Amino acid sequence: MGLTSNKVLALAVVFAVLLFVCTVWYWPRFARRSWRAVGGRVGLLFATQVAIFASIGLAANQAFGFYASWADLFGQENGQALVVDGAGGSSSGPLQVMDTQTVNVPGGGQPTIGGQIQKVGIFGQTTHISSSAFVYLPPEYFQPQYRARTFPVAVVLTGYPGTASALIKGLHYPQTAHELAKTGKMQPMILVMLRPTVAPPRDTECVDVPGGPQTETFFAKDLPDAVRSHYRVGPIPTGWGIIGDSTGGYCALKLAMHRPNAYFAGVGLSPYYKAPIDPTTGNLFQGNKGLQNRADLLWYAKHMPPPDTSLLVTSSKAGEKDYNATLKFIQQVQAKKKTRISSIILDSGGHNFNTWRREIPSALQWMSGRLQER
Repeated sequence: MGLTSNKVLALAVVFAVLLFVCTVWYWPRFARRSWRAVGGRVGLLFATQVAIFASIGLAANQAFGFYASWADLFGQENGQALVVDGAGGSSSGPLQVMDTQTVNVPGGGQPTIGGQIQKVGIFGQTTHISSSAFVYLPPEYFQPQYRARTFPVAVVLTGYPGTASALIKGLHYPQTAHELAKTGKMQPMILVMLRPTVAPPRDTECVDVPGGPQTETFFAKDLPDAVRSHYRVGPIPTGWGIIGDSTGGYCALKLAMHRPNAYFAGVGLSPYYKAPIDPTTGNLFQGNKGLQNRADLLWYAKHMPPPDTSLLVTSSKAGEKDYNATLKFIQQVQAKKKTRISSIILDSGGHNFNTWRREIPSALQWMSGRLQER
């Protein structure tokens, strides 16, 4: 059974409850001062606490989508970092549809009513990186009257470690986009949903690592090229935006600023502004101070020419540790004038799915107003 299976969570909860009951029932039998009695008390307490913490951890993973599988949890995941051959690409081209699923909306069983979610493999022609992703196609994509129409694209990124499925099950991006378009609050858009971790388990922070994964180039060139090769999408860059939370938010802002020729709008939900250096990232910059500065968005906004792009940042006065950094980033971008910046500042809201679900509808509407179809 998989890590995210409801059966695994249910079994863990049942096991924790049984151990708790056993502890209460057998405790009087271990009340003596013998080594056997002391060992029994320690064993019961230890087993019960492990079961409780396992249940809480599994429930948290279900809610926030940190890890997709047991292999992912234990750092053994390698299925999303395929390297294509020297000629580049695959026999099926840079994008291959691997599966389809319905959208959890009324009438979702019919693509012309609910749209469709396709699981795809993206094969990087330039970077030789590949990753799986989910592509949400709106109902209009399948309707005959729109067969000649192209659609704007929003690339949607998780945090780290994150799972792409959490964007569907936890943050409800397809359902939200469907409802907003149905009620006329945004134009129909294609969503390309994936995690920024395209070289798992390493957290590359969407950086072109010297001598390592060229992650920024993958998102700025390979991903758009692959999507354009398969779907009817809007023009680059005016028909393309990028949005993400936490690490994905940092990546979204950085890609919109560094590569305005690829993305016309970027949204950072609870982003940070500087790539961390820790055991999960490794040495991202190999001592190159210029690359390190370039990846620092506060430094970039202050010292580099302002890009022709639109940005949206979100934070909370209480509950977000990067609130002050967000205010500083807004001020620095506004001072350069050419880059357009907007913000969503909540009175309170933690660094979690509940907060981001409150922000996503407004963020998608904002992005819709800035992207164009052809």
